[in-house]
Amino acid sequence: MIDQAIFQKPVLVSMKDLDVTTVKLLIQRAEAFKQGLHLELTTPLYAANLFFENSTRTHTSFEVAERRLGLSVVQFDPQTSSVKKGESLYDTCLTLAAVGVNLLVIRHWQDAYYKMLINQPSLPVALINAGDGSGEHPSQSLLDMMTISENFGDFSGLKVAIVGDLNHSRVARSNMEILHKLGAQIFFSGPAYWYTPEFAPYGTYLPIDELVEQVDVMMMLRVQHERHQSAADFDAAAYHRQYGLTVERAARMHPDAIIMHPGPINRDVELASELVESKRSRFVSQMQNGVFMRMAMIESVLRAQDLGCLV
Repeated sequence: MIDQAIFQKPVLVSMKDLDVTTVKLLIQRAEAFKQGLHLELTTPLYAANLFFENSTRTHTSFEVAERRLGLSVVQFDPQTSSVKKGESLYDTCLTLAAVGVNLLVIRHWQDAYYKMLINQPSLPVALINAGDGSGEHPSQSLLDMMTISENFGDFSGLKVAIVGDLNHSRVARSNMEILHKLGAQIFFSGPAYWYTPEFAPYGTYLPIDELVEQVDVMMMLRVQHERHQSAADFDAAAYHRQYGLTVERAARMHPDAIIMHPGPINRDVELASELVESKRSRFVSQMQNGVFMRMAMIESVLRAQDLGCLV
């Protein structure tokens, strides 16, 4: 059973808040759920997923995880809520807490939106960050760590390349944070102008052709067209040739190396379509692991809330 002392507060919003021990315990718990661990609720619990940006994997994965744990899911759609009338995020959360919601899972376009919510005594709810702007994505990061752990066991000395739209990627920020703590050697690639100074303390920038033969994990990132003002001028074929993981580049990877991608994938842009479901790819495994890791995350924040209703 997860020790309630893992989280002092019922929030999981940033990988900066997690140490190596906590990450490894969450991976162990997620693996237990994957092997069939079942929990029972002694009292009804309610979750609401507040997604202010579009999502397929994260949204559905959290909902499946909540239902597998026995929580009732309160449906929320920003387009049909009082948000359209100008209601603030805080007041929306205050309303949901008042009607009895125990867990809020939030994705928001604003970086670090959660700072105005945590430490509010009038919000006695558990909170998980499902992605904040170009800030962080802790649940994706944790499921990635689970997937890497399944393939390699130990992180120490593992060579991981994070490649693509670094500057706009919350996945890159969360993963570089925890991979560094876990002892992996990190490299970055993609357009050099997306490798900003914040990445330098975590790893070295190299062209992708210098990385493919030496890394254990090739972690590709989606080009986030919705965050680029010049998306209309983007040349997908040229990007793929210069920065993408092509079939030819993948053939140069060492035999045990794996390919990862958080999704959604721009096929034949950052990753060749033929590689998405290839033997090296862990794209489907990442999505499957996402349910079990999110179950572990949900359980841990609910236990930190000291509800005493999980057995």
